[in-house]
Amino acid sequence: MGFRSKFENAEKALTFNDVLLLPGWTTLEPSEADIKIRVTTNVELNIPLIASPMDTVTEAEMAIALAREGSMGVLHRNCSAKEEVDMARKVKRAEAVIIRDVITVSPDMTVADLLKMMEEHNIKGFPVVEGDGELQGIVTWRDVRLAESSLKIRDVMTEEVVTGSEDTEIDEAMQILHEHRIEKLPIVDKNNRVQGLITMKDITLKGTFQEAVRDEDGRLLCAAAISPFDLPRAKALDKYVDVMVLDVSHFHNKNCFDAAKLVLKEVSADVIVGNIGTYEAAEDIITQLDGVAGLRVGIGSGSICSTSVVTRAGAPTLFATSNVADAVKAYGADIPIIADGGIRNPGDVAVAMAVGASAAMMGNVFAGCRESPGRLVAMEGRYYKEYYGMGSAKARQKRFVQDRYSKPSKSINEGVEGWVPFKGPAKDILDEFTGGLKAAMGYMGAATIPQVWEKAKLALVTENGAKEAAPHDIFRPGPSRTI
Repeated sequence: MGFRSKFENAEKALTFNDVLLLPGWTTLEPSEADIKIRVTTNVELNIPLIASPMDTVTEAEMAIALAREGSMGVLHRNCSAKEEVDMARKVKRAEAVIIRDVITVSPDMTVADLLKMMEEHNIKGFPVVEGDGELQGIVTWRDVRLAESSLKIRDVMTEEVVTGSEDTEIDEAMQILHEHRIEKLPIVDKNNRVQGLITMKDITLKGTFQEAVRDEDGRLLCAAAISPFDLPRAKALDKYVDVMVLDVSHFHNKNCFDAAKLVLKEVSADVIVGNIGTYEAAEDIITQLDGVAGLRVGIGSGSICSTSVVTRAGAPTLFATSNVADAVKAYGADIPIIADGGIRNPGDVAVAMAVGASAAMMGNVFAGCRESPGRLVAMEGRYYKEYYGMGSAKARQKRFVQDRYSKPSKSINEGVEGWVPFKGPAKDILDEFTGGLKAAMGYMGAATIPQVWEKAKLALVTENGAKEAAPHDIFRPGPSRTI
């Protein structure tokens, strides 16, 4: 085979602007479309949108906001293991029927130390325990706000504590909390050892967010990114997260496969692997790795990713998704696919689903939200939030991201830095994308995402066709946003 045949046999790496969804016969109104879908073999979301594990996109605040609306954010790993575990704990503690990971204090702790803990954990009350967890009292902000900082907790705590047992139902707990005018109800065993905590705040929040996605204990679902080579971090996070994302720019690599086998054996969370971009990569994962719960697909398509420019290697997200979906179908594998990169609007999500995706992962779209950790600045009368790629110089200054990239690439940057327009709360983005996705499903006549896989038809468009399909020949001033 000559070199010229590489051109003749080259695959067509199409992506979102190259295609349109063809309308089909429909009896479906968009409001009737059901967008619930499994994003791993065991985890279902009410909204199939996921925030990327980037340090200008997803920390605890974003993950909590999205889970409350039925979506998901993946906590970034560009930090110490302790910091990532603390973020995961914060997500799990945000609301729960019974808090199992109860933070307690000792009666010998000082008021000054307690105030530091209150600030660190954003908690205003703690059970006071001794020995193997036997309840001695409870201490709240009201007990310490005017107390001398040198006093011991035993000097200021409330010793007579109203408690519940493992058999206490939520309705009963609400009645106890109301009757005694208290905010926290420790759950104790027959030896008076603390086993959990019910709070009025959590009960109230559970009724507020009806579409929230939760685990079997009523806590918000949590996902976190790890390096496949960081098994200690994986084990530490496994106590708190439901989904673990092996976060590598090019997963189809022997070292990554060998490391992933160890992670898959050691953790109980569902494990998503990626990123991958070819049929062969999916085929090797399916045949060589047992227990993979999801595939993250797309290489070099992100708005701040320069991999495809710097290395000229990549797999556009739509092309990658279709190839991986074909492999999953050919092998009869029950593994959801997450399309990651280059998704700018609800139509792109619909097109990704048309070629086999279960969900879409986005960084740019969520980076501009109020809940993202990026810096907010004002420029020329508009607000923007900081956004940079995980292969950019700024991200690479943090040593924890270095193992994301192969050794030959460590001397170069594979991402850029910039700013994205401020978009307001994440809920507004979810509402916009949910409405657009359901409208697209209405055009296709697909009532569910699996029906999209079967019914969707695509048409190729020229560059001029893509321009014509977008609004054109008008002046459109940018929208103003308020904080």
